[in-house]
Amino acid sequence: MNSYDMGIARVHARAVPSKCRGFTLVELLVAIGIIAVLISLLLPALNRAREQAKSVRCLGNLRQLAQAAAVYASANDEHYPISYYAVSSWEWDFKKLANGTIVPGILWSGQTVLGVMQCPSYDRPSTTISDPYTGYNYNTSYIGGGVREVTPLGRPHVSPVRVDMVHRPTEVALFGDGQYTNGTNKYMRAPVLLAGTNIGDGAGLAQRAAGTQGFRHLTRTNVVYCDGHAESVGTAYTATGTSTGGIITYSTTVATSGTGFLSADNSAYTDTP
Repeated sequence: MNSYDMGIARVHARAVPSKCRGFTLVELLVAIGIIAVLISLLLPALNRAREQAKSVRCLGNLRQLAQAAAVYASANDEHYPISYYAVSSWEWDFKKLANGTIVPGILWSGQTVLGVMQCPSYDRPSTTISDPYTGYNYNTSYIGGGVREVTPLGRPHVSPVRVDMVHRPTEVALFGDGQYTNGTNKYMRAPVLLAGTNIGDGAGLAQRAAGTQGFRHLTRTNVVYCDGHAESVGTAYTATGTSTGGIITYSTTVATSGTGFLSADNSAYTDTP
């Protein structure tokens, strides 16, 4: 081979790439470990972001409920909607027709998109099994009243309150995330029975513990107040009690895990704590 041919051979040898080296088992295991660590770090943040988005949607639903209550009041002598009307079996959220069809209830004056009644973070049933959507309750102790309600003295508590009777509308709850151990009780209850008065409802302590709020949005609960603003509340009060002469005696009957009241007394529900 002359010098020219040897030079060409050397050029060809340099031009041909060497065979690529594959990953070793150790390198693959290290790469997999790094990916697993990154996923474990990212998943909680993604889940939190997803739950925050659901909470924002829930707050929007609750604002729509409050707007509907304001519209209802303006058309009904400024009275809030009654929570339950026995004559026609209408409830504040839904009505079941004789043919089994579910239509919008008293709050909506018969017209709404029913899906607004579904909390996006809640997938359990209502205690009213015919209800197609679940998750919210209405301040029945003080705002909605209703024909099934009685006062602590046993007298009928039929008429819901007027809008102008709520003197602290920024602090008195109207609707919220309803929840207790058996599902959604859509009638929100204040924690304390005011014995010896005609103020509030006469529901027993077990019934009060069923009318609690669900702290399901990253351990917070969503509430819309009588002035129409909605917010997330982080502190859950679990005890029920009886107030006699202004002195509250708390009971061993308490809210179930993950649920609670908005205040230790009734201040988050009425102008009369």
